[in-house]
Amino acid sequence: MTEDKSTSQIFTGARVLGYVSTHVPFVARFIKRRGETLVCTSVGKWFHTYGCDKFRLLSVSGEHPGPITCMAGDGFHIYTASENNIYAWRRGCELKHVYRGHEAAVHKLLPFGIHLISIDKNNVLKIFDIKEEAEFLELKFEKSFKISTICHPPTYLNKILLGSKKGTLQLWNIRTSKLVYTFNRWNSAVTVTEPAPAVDVVAIALENGKIYLHNIKYDEVVMEFVNDWGRVSALSFRMDGVPVMVTGSDNGHIVTWDLEEKVVISQIQQAHSAKIAGLQCLMSEPLMITNSRDNSLKMWIFDMPDGGARLLKKREGHAKPPHLVRYCEPTGENILAAGGDSSLHIMNTVTETFNKSLGKASINRNNSKKKKRLQKDTNIIEPISHLSSCMQRDKQWDSIASLHQHMKTATTWSYNKLCMGKHKLKPPVFEKKVKATCITVTHCGNFALIGYSNGQVHKFNMQSGLYRGHYGNDKLQAHKGAVRGVETDLCNQRTMTVGADEKLKFWRFKSETNPYHVMRLDSAVAMTKCHRESGLLALAHEDFTITLVDIDTMNIVRTFEGHAGKINDIDFDSQSRWLISTSMDCTICTWDIPSAQLVDIFSVEEPCTSLSMSPTNDYLATSHVGELGVFLWANKLLYERIFLKPVDRKAAIVPKLKLPTTVSEKPDLEDLGTIDLGEPEYKSPEQISEELLTLSGQSTSRWLNLLNLDIVKKRNRAKVVQVPKSAPFFLPTIPSLEMAFDIGKDENTKLLIPDSLSTLTPFAKKLDACESEDDFEVCVMKLKEMSPAAIEAEVSNMAPDVGGSFDVMKQFVLLINSMIKSNKDFELAQAYLGLFLKMHTKVISQNVELKSALQAVEEANAASWSRLQNSLLYSICIVKALKDM
Repeated sequence: MTEDKSTSQIFTGARVLGYVSTHVPFVARFIKRRGETLVCTSVGKWFHTYGCDKFRLLSVSGEHPGPITCMAGDGFHIYTASENNIYAWRRGCELKHVYRGHEAAVHKLLPFGIHLISIDKNNVLKIFDIKEEAEFLELKFEKSFKISTICHPPTYLNKILLGSKKGTLQLWNIRTSKLVYTFNRWNSAVTVTEPAPAVDVVAIALENGKIYLHNIKYDEVVMEFVNDWGRVSALSFRMDGVPVMVTGSDNGHIVTWDLEEKVVISQIQQAHSAKIAGLQCLMSEPLMITNSRDNSLKMWIFDMPDGGARLLKKREGHAKPPHLVRYCEPTGENILAAGGDSSLHIMNTVTETFNKSLGKASINRNNSKKKKRLQKDTNIIEPISHLSSCMQRDKQWDSIASLHQHMKTATTWSYNKLCMGKHKLKPPVFEKKVKATCITVTHCGNFALIGYSNGQVHKFNMQSGLYRGHYGNDKLQAHKGAVRGVETDLCNQRTMTVGADEKLKFWRFKSETNPYHVMRLDSAVAMTKCHRESGLLALAHEDFTITLVDIDTMNIVRTFEGHAGKINDIDFDSQSRWLISTSMDCTICTWDIPSAQLVDIFSVEEPCTSLSMSPTNDYLATSHVGELGVFLWANKLLYERIFLKPVDRKAAIVPKLKLPTTVSEKPDLEDLGTIDLGEPEYKSPEQISEELLTLSGQSTSRWLNLLNLDIVKKRNRAKVVQVPKSAPFFLPTIPSLEMAFDIGKDENTKLLIPDSLSTLTPFAKKLDACESEDDFEVCVMKLKEMSPAAIEAEVSNMAPDVGGSFDVMKQFVLLINSMIKSNKDFELAQAYLGLFLKMHTKVISQNVELKSALQAVEEANAASWSRLQNSLLYSICIVKALKDM
């Protein structure tokens, strides 16, 4: 098998987490069959579909050739524009139609009955037939009328209203391709046009902040508003019978207007941290949905006393690219991600539903919580630069500690409560220009150790936030330069610190005065990473090399060279067999620690800023420059047989991989071929264990009705009309003194068959010849092949008076006894035993040998049922105990 040089040996792209929305307005559609409204949002080259009931991600579309530029929808399709083409999707993921013909990127779409209207950057309007994908009409506009908006006024047949950047509006009849009317009232660019619930009225928002409710029938202004909170970017009317208009601005503000009083009802400042791209009120509900380029989708409900809206549900990711990712649980399902927007998020690798936001870092959490809807939060602090966590005591106190850019104060976070903690970790005496440079939380979760730019290392208690001492001399200095890394071992016995003075110092965790060992390094260290279980400490140097130190022997055991840029992050796998590193040269390297060799390398489009390996070794999580998502790379060694070979960094051609997408890549089944695992196909045994009761696996119709066959036959038997028997010509009489006729003389007389003439069925003969349990197995297989009626006939013919014998009956009892003792075909044995007792009760009561044989069957059956009952009662007790916990 030839080695593929174009891919990574270990990792392959899985998917990306954290994408919710872009600058493209969303599309909301009510699906009658589902009984809910579905919302579609663009996430670059794909779009997501969410259900409004639970705000849960339902589907992800296929990939477009380029970023989605605009979206629209009707009752049947979702229309997306990418580059010069338009795509129609069904059910959010099935591509149905493609419309081609534009020579520039499409930026406006409007479904119009059986047609689709589109406008491109060249100011060309095209109309397509939705089903036929054929071009119906093309209109080219002059440069003086640059189209910026499009809408269809209700009740205006075959007419559309176009807004321009010059401020004029034109009403066109698309059936006759004629201009109906031109509105020249405004000298500012039109940003939004939205039909009002009132007939003939259209809301027109201008770039200068003014909003007009204009009657297009009489060309008169009905109302005029001025938005003082930025340019209006989105506009909608409440559709539940309340005369309210809602506008969104470029600053992320939402303003609610009373159309009867012509005043502002309420406003929400910083509803989004960026421009509001889409805003729509749902039909017949007091709900409103907004999306923004800050990567968020929010649902609002109008239930405030002042008539305003409050946040009801939201889906959000990072508004600015995350630069720090860390796995935080032993299960490997949750990732902590810190972004440039000062927020901390939990990304779930299983489902987007479990994604959580811990909020934004605040210098005063209580003041941030008391912030009113009309105020901007001024307590937000700098983004997180370093992160450390331990979940041992997560239920009792804060489990996450973080440092912030250009700050000396460390903050705590609660993973259990999903919020920022109340502690601010800061030494009692400090210089003004000092910054915190590194942090670690001990394995027990009780302490946080922080290194600073002045060479000091301080210790704090995570539960109380109190100061617990420092490492170093009387001047409080552990190093002469800035501290670049601080780590502790698994048992809190040792502390390792690395400084810009090119020294690695080992301290006793409790003895904080002098280090018990100092190592001199060849170059300055940029960052550190300790694998506590194996006792390995990785040091990333400023000369782009990595060294491994054994903290038990305090010696350098490995050195790795190969990066050509600043090392951004390093991490171990769970077994400390691999060391994974990334640098500004856009490469991600995997080093094999036992062999001290580079075993895998690949490059990506953008430099990786942070990485973290899953505790279960199934995914590698990365963040990249300029990307809002957290990318997952699957470990191929978990499901493929791969033999890793050393890679020559200088001679090797580094493969360049695309970043993972929102959907998992489907493998090409034709290229997979047949995978030879070297093992035969596994077949489940007939009986897993002799101690377990095993069922036959046959359908219930083969054994459940054996005891009720007579009832079934009687119910299904056809009714026969019996003709009355004619009286004989000569009536027989009974010899007596009185005249009496002998009527019963013609009744059927039972014939007695001599024993010498009795015959046995083939099954009875085979059963009579059985001498061992193996012989009984053959008879059991024969019974399994019979129908219920045939089994009943065989059992009934075992009686001596119908051609059978006591020996055959005894052999059948022994067969049932062997079935019960073997724990096989348990339900068949019970059905056969019940049928046998029902058919031959009188015969059994008159035969001593049959009684003694059935006594043994009773004992074996009681033991089986007792064992089964004990197991069932034990399981019921365990389930009840777990429910009551």
